[in-house]
Amino acid sequence: MADAAARLPLAGILLAAGRGRRFDPLGQRNKLLQPIGGVPVVVHSARHLLAVLPRVVAVVREGDEATAAQLAALGCEVTACAEADSGMAASLVHGLRHALDASGWVVALGDMPRVQPGTIAALAGAVAQGADIAVPVYRNASGTERGNPVAFSRRHLPQLLALSGDRGARGIVRDNIVNEVAVDDPGILLDIDTPPDLMQ
Repeated sequence: MADAAARLPLAGILLAAGRGRRFDPLGQRNKLLQPIGGVPVVVHSARHLLAVLPRVVAVVREGDEATAAQLAALGCEVTACAEADSGMAASLVHGLRHALDASGWVVALGDMPRVQPGTIAALAGAVAQGADIAVPVYRNASGTERGNPVAFSRRHLPQLLALSGDRGARGIVRDNIVNEVAVDDPGILLDIDTPPDLMQ
């Protein structure tokens, strides 16, 4: 079983189940559906994953039919997470359970539309070549900074499936050896948190 899984390609896990309360505390505007250049935020994020990976599992919250429809139309495997409001870990575990046969996973955030496909390819390549965890790093005026997405090999699957709360996989990245992949991509640091971020 493990040998067979190791031959399968990496899958993308797109986390798109947050409520974006900082973007709109009243909950009237879904930040993932706000346009950048006429294209919804989450569509940008999904397209960049799909440009590199043969399979992308997109996790949405229950009832968010509009986001689900956008992602399904692109070719993502869309799945709704009933426990999404309990924190990012629930969405991540939910997505992983829908792609257990992959050799590894590139975990991306739906509100980071400026991550370039080349960055995703570099992370996937690092794991395919033996890295257990690969994170992108970008050098700016203040030094080198880690960003998202993050790629994982199957070695960390038990730890990933055991996650809970709202910290996602940060603890796993913090406590293990990480392969830092230098990228010329400031998009790894840019998420859509508030309305002005749409203009970055």
